[in-house]
Amino acid sequence: MTAETTPLFHVWTVSEVKAGTLTQCLGVARFIDPEPHVITVRRKVSWRNPPFSPLRDLASRRPPDIIISCGGKAHSHTILLARLCRKRPLTVHLAKPLPAYEDRYDLAFISRHDWMAGRHDRPNFHPVVGVPHRIDPEEITARRSEARARYAVCERPVATLLAGGPNRVYLYDESTIDRLLTAVRALAGDGWRVLICTSRRSPSSLQQTLAALADDRIVVWDCVGENPFRDYLAAADALIVTKDSITMTCEALATGKPVYSFDLAHGRENAHLEKFERFHADMSDSLGLTRRFEGSLAPYAYEPPLESRRIAAIVQRIALQTRANGKGEVTR
Repeated sequence: MTAETTPLFHVWTVSEVKAGTLTQCLGVARFIDPEPHVITVRRKVSWRNPPFSPLRDLASRRPPDIIISCGGKAHSHTILLARLCRKRPLTVHLAKPLPAYEDRYDLAFISRHDWMAGRHDRPNFHPVVGVPHRIDPEEITARRSEARARYAVCERPVATLLAGGPNRVYLYDESTIDRLLTAVRALAGDGWRVLICTSRRSPSSLQQTLAALADDRIVVWDCVGENPFRDYLAAADALIVTKDSITMTCEALATGKPVYSFDLAHGRENAHLEKFERFHADMSDSLGLTRRFEGSLAPYAYEPPLESRRIAAIVQRIALQTRANGKGEVTR
């Protein structure tokens, strides 16, 4: 879609303030509407609170043809927005909707690791490999030559480490951090040039500890200026991603290069830990897309998933069918 092309459909995205939920929405929306209207929310709609201010956007903006949402707090806002539109938009959720909303979305795209945890036999529910995101193989290919010229010095192969941060299921305890540092030093000693990029969730203590590794063989982004994340992906011959980030794992797979998952200490055994472990088992054991990091970065081949494109194509097809019906009826 070129900048001069008028999109067939105008998209609004409704997501939680978490970067991961917005990334999923924009990853799909950009293939339908290059300039979607973005709404982020912190809490559910409640009539005890002041009116939901983005609803006022309906009076001043082109109303949505499609609403793409992600995150549990986005449900109530999405359904209310759809109800208040003069012409009903297609509603799409990028996860398993909460039980109270399962019948209120036209389409839902559910990650395989969530799909395996329950029955999803509704015709408007679709399984997805991992999660959608905004990194595309074509972009990585276009960036690779320049990124390699900058980072692949002295003919060293490049290993990119994407580090997240502790969450409710994974810990960055002293032992885990020691293993991470040891792995980086070992790769550098084996001839790799290691590029390290932290995320928004990375604690400052982890950033500082990793930064202390920097030398001519190890490059650590200092969190100042433009994030080199995309160039680090494009330059890589192999990647390591800490297990706390599902999104970064899926983004790394857009490179087509080997992606290794770095294990972390476990917090409390709960459903969230089971979900993450189910995701990693599916990506490695079932699909052969990733492998567990055990010290080496041996090459292997796979076809990068194109889930953002695939989801967008399904959404646009259903939206076209609905428009053809002319009655706001969804053909699934």
